[in-house]
Amino acid sequence: MLGKLIVASILTGLISGFFIVFYELLITFMTYIIFLGDPFETIPELPIWYLYTVPTLAIFCVNYLASKDNHIREYGINEIAESVSENKMILTIKTLFFKIIASTLSLSSGFSVGTEGPSAGIGAMIAYQVHKLFQLPKMLIKMMISLGASAGVAAAFVSPLTGIAFAIENIAYQFIKQYSTYLILASVIAFSVSINFLDPIPFYHSKGREINNDYIIANLIFIPFITFFIYLYLFLKKRLLHFIDLKIFKTCHRYRNHIFALIGGSVIGTILLLEPQAAFSGKEIVMSLINQENHISLILIFTIVFLRIIGTTVAIYSNAVGGVFLPLMSIGALVGFGFGELISSLYAFNVEAFYFAAIGASVFMGVIMNLPLTALVLAMETTFDYNIIVATGISVVLVAYFSSFHFNIRKQYVNKADKVERRH
Repeated sequence: MLGKLIVASILTGLISGFFIVFYELLITFMTYIIFLGDPFETIPELPIWYLYTVPTLAIFCVNYLASKDNHIREYGINEIAESVSENKMILTIKTLFFKIIASTLSLSSGFSVGTEGPSAGIGAMIAYQVHKLFQLPKMLIKMMISLGASAGVAAAFVSPLTGIAFAIENIAYQFIKQYSTYLILASVIAFSVSINFLDPIPFYHSKGREINNDYIIANLIFIPFITFFIYLYLFLKKRLLHFIDLKIFKTCHRYRNHIFALIGGSVIGTILLLEPQAAFSGKEIVMSLINQENHISLILIFTIVFLRIIGTTVAIYSNAVGGVFLPLMSIGALVGFGFGELISSLYAFNVEAFYFAAIGASVFMGVIMNLPLTALVLAMETTFDYNIIVATGISVVLVAYFSSFHFNIRKQYVNKADKVERRH
């Protein structure tokens, strides 16, 4: 049995790594095809009607695929594991390819969703097929699915420890003592494949192991600052859009998906027209804006933040197939960067904007996805800076506490619209 598990872990890691590389490169290829080149260069030259047509047609296609196979929608990994183990869901090869197509259409057409959700789902589906291939005991289904999800996230982020932490916090915590070796094996192998083809997300300007006490007061001020933007995101998703969704469902529930597809296409089209940097997954923002030496206009930063918050929440309700890990991370990075630029411009503190960008990226994602350990590991792997790790650990706990006063954050509904109550 141990030999089977080791081989199954290696096979899951290898297949997941290559599938995620194919998936990521496919998204890039399709984006260049759809927008006739680098979208950040070509979008200003494209006709307005085209910018509205592309995301609208794409999301209608995604909803059509979802109507043919409901399992391609975004689900929490724990939900997938529970459903499979209770024979309520079967993860087929057809579902795997449909999910890749639906997610590619969502991301390449500009919807503000990330690759980590589908990557975790792809890894889980691959692990499920490996479980069947090796005829492993049914009791190991949940373990294999968590193993596959970990490998998928590790490959997508080119970050093995983040993938492991993600799996532990989502599902594998009850298996960690017994099966952690296989989790590590699959994640590290998937990472080893992806790093040869994909780029990780680094914050280049971190200072390393020297603790700088000058940042303590600025860190304390940053906590209510980022809490405000988390409140804005949660209000839009959990209060405003849920209210609109409920009204639409009450009056014309049969056409709910069509109406939100039109809303989603219109919103993303408007965002592409106003500021292309506010669309897509958000990885481009970190790579092209956050890590450059030049100062960025505060108006531009917070315009993109506001548009990304709108785009991400609307994408979820429109059934765009993709996760929110990367979009939330990009919003938090921009909020943090804007905070650093703001207090530096006021000459209140001599701080680096990059420092708060790294903290904001981890905290925003960690609070809204309810993944504090993953946030801490993400901060470590992207910066290797003790200043950022300590500040992230403190901030993610305190901001989550303050957010809990008005919002009940549940993991299982992060990547999808809140359930609409049927009232007869």
